[in-house]
Formats: sequence, structure tokens, C-alpha cells
Amino acid sequence: MNIEIKQADLSNIDTLIEWRMEVLHEVFSIPNEQNTDDLRNANFNYYNTVLNNGRHISCFALSNNKIVGCGDMCLYSEMPSPDNPTGQCAYLMNIYTRAEFRKQGIGGKIVSWLIKKAKNKGITKIYLETSENGRSMYEKLGFLPMVDYMILKNTNK
Repeated sequence: MNIEIKQADLSNIDTLIEWRMEVLHEVFSIPNEQNTDDLRNANFNYYNTVLNNGRHISCFALSNNKIVGCGDMCLYSEMPSPDNPTGQCAYLMNIYTRAEFRKQGIGGKIVSWLIKKAKNKGITKIYLETSENGRSMYEKLGFLPMVDYMILKNTNK
């Protein structure tokens, strides 16, 4: 299968939102009948801001000019440290291939394309969260499990 990775921009915002919502429905098992207007609007506002200020890169994977997958990368700064002297970081997210196109290397091509974009910007600290299904793909690309990280439990009450 011939796959082409193309960068998305604000001219693609409607398509970006459709794909983002598809990802969220699958990853978070959101029922189709659930109202997601607020989530859709929040993602629209996010893309509208970060694609304008260069803090985010989005892409689509195309086969025969048909979108079959997508990926995103958030770019941000943290305090410089010995393991990241520039303080520049990239967080991969929204890596997704439609079910009928999975297990054909598309996700790997998306991630490799995003990694190249990060490295071209001098970013060497690149990380992500993964599902069990995606773990082997990321390991093949050189990602290692992270230890000593914690997350604050959502305490909205």
C-alpha cells in the first residue's frame, strides 16, 4: 500500500475535527448518541490556537488520496536539564489508523514522519502514551517505557 503523509493546517480544520472526534469516540468508548458538542468546540479552539502559533503539528496518512489515518504532535518547552539541554519537547498524540487499514505499517509511517519533524526542530525529547495494541509498534520505532512518572487522579467533584 502506497502511503503519503501530508501536513495539515488550518485550511483542514473541519477534517481535523472530524478525525479527532472519531479518535475520541473509539479511544474513550464515547457512545455515538452522546452529545459531544462541547468537546468538539474545545478541540476546534485548540487547533485554531496551536496551529496558528506553531506549537502543534498535525498530519494525515493518505492512500490513493483517501485519508486512512492521522497523527498530531504538541510542541512545548520545559526547564532545560542534563537529559534535555534545550528544554524543547514533543508529545505525540492522536495517532490513529482506521480499523480496515491497521496492521499495514501506516501508524509507523505517521509516527516516523512526526519524529522527523521534531528532530528537524532540534527536539530530542519525544514521548507519548500508548494503548497495549500500539505498544509493539512504538517499541519497534525505539520508544522505551517511562518509569517514575505519576499522574494526579481526576478529582473533579
